[in-house]
Amino acid sequence: MFTNQIKKGVRVLLRNGWYATIEDNLKGNTRLATVEGYCTEMGSVYSFDIMAVCDKNDVVVEMVEHTPAQLKLKKSVAKMFGE
Repeated sequence: MFTNQIKKGVRVLLRNGWYATIEDNLKGNTRLATVEGYCTEMGSVYSFDIMAVCDKNDVVVEMVEHTPAQLKLKKSVAKMFGE
């Protein structure tokens, strides 16, 4: 599954280990999500940070594939922040 196929309301696992609920049906390099981390907040997440689709119990159902454009952006972001 590609990140562009993830619909509103779907639970996902992020690269940093936090869970999120997708809040839009848009396509592209960022998605709007409610992220449950140190606190719960809504904001944009990079599509390349979405690692897997989960069920309602946060069990991984399917791993996510990234487009070449998303992988290119990931390299650019890593370069910008010195990772």
